[in-house]
Amino acid sequence: MMIPGVDGFMYPNEVELQWSILIVLYPYITGLVAGAFILASLERVFKVEAVRPTYRLALLTALAFLLVAPLPLQLHLGHPERSFEMYLTPHTSSAMAMFGFVYLWYLTVVLLLEIWLDYRADIVHMSKTTTGVTRLVYKVLTLGSDNVSEAARRVDDKVGYVITVIGIPSAFMLHGYVGFIFGSVKANPWWSTPLMPVVFLFSAMVSGIAAVLVLYMAAMKVKRLPIDMRCVDTIAKYLFYTFVIDFTLEMLDLIHRTYEADESFRSLDFMVHTRLWASHVLLQIGAGTVVPLLLLAATQLRRFAPGARKAIYSITSCLILVGIFAMRWNVVIGGQLFSKSFLGYTSYKMGLVTREGLLPAVALMLLPFAIFFVLIKLLPPWQHSEANAAD
Repeated sequence: MMIPGVDGFMYPNEVELQWSILIVLYPYITGLVAGAFILASLERVFKVEAVRPTYRLALLTALAFLLVAPLPLQLHLGHPERSFEMYLTPHTSSAMAMFGFVYLWYLTVVLLLEIWLDYRADIVHMSKTTTGVTRLVYKVLTLGSDNVSEAARRVDDKVGYVITVIGIPSAFMLHGYVGFIFGSVKANPWWSTPLMPVVFLFSAMVSGIAAVLVLYMAAMKVKRLPIDMRCVDTIAKYLFYTFVIDFTLEMLDLIHRTYEADESFRSLDFMVHTRLWASHVLLQIGAGTVVPLLLLAATQLRRFAPGARKAIYSITSCLILVGIFAMRWNVVIGGQLFSKSFLGYTSYKMGLVTREGLLPAVALMLLPFAIFFVLIKLLPPWQHSEANAAD
């Protein structure tokens, strides 16, 4: 019997994909969180003063996306109301079951606490200078602490530094474990590689840095403030270095697979040249990797005019975000399109308005930007940029 979209021999449980576009979004969104936090740590821990205008912006970006990160998993679950049971009956031997604890640690102990400490003086000030409901909101955010003396602020800074130091390995753990889950699936040769967690981690750093760079330039445009070129040049430099490492790791994995050429190689090679040609070769490698690398390399080798550099950074960052999304798509969706027997192939047809369709996916990608808009209204991150503009 011929089944539409299926070629060759497929096991019955392989015809329909178990993980959809929502599972593509999950590692993509968590990657943006980890990358944005790593960029923020450059100023706080590694004292890279040039990126200071994006410090608070990066923290708020990480928080906006982190709040949305578990929603794709919730929509994917058959009984999302039972997800809280992972906290009540922890299963320490399951990487998936431990996600809740990793997420809760990173959200409350690391990100929320660091943002609160950094904004505490501003929150106390606004709780005393605003009126009405706004004043009540800021009053609640003070958590009963209104001591903003010099000594208290020094304590805030020291504690915030320690939290940022703790947050760096926490950010690695948040996204590295996603790659660990895929890399530990022995039955799937597309995923089963010890390099998978490292590749996921560096691609997360690349996507998060690119996202903050785009948001910073867009925000300065909207605020009608001059873009700090020293800041964006420094971010672009770190983006280029991180991207080179990410590209090297992916090429190492590809060369290793090609040289090893085990029984799965012909099947994977067929997938790349047929069903994944557009997403893997054209989007991920071509538009999402080679072109951005060449553009970033050109800015490092030649001093373009500020306007040209802004355009290059904007285009490069957008291409990188598309390329990283294509990488997540190829891993999650591509890894399910071939049979464990290596004798058959299926296809993935995404619905439009279903629970795991295109519209819910688009809504989930837009939701962090709506949350980000609310956050920057509540906790404006512009003080450093405005100070630089005044200078």
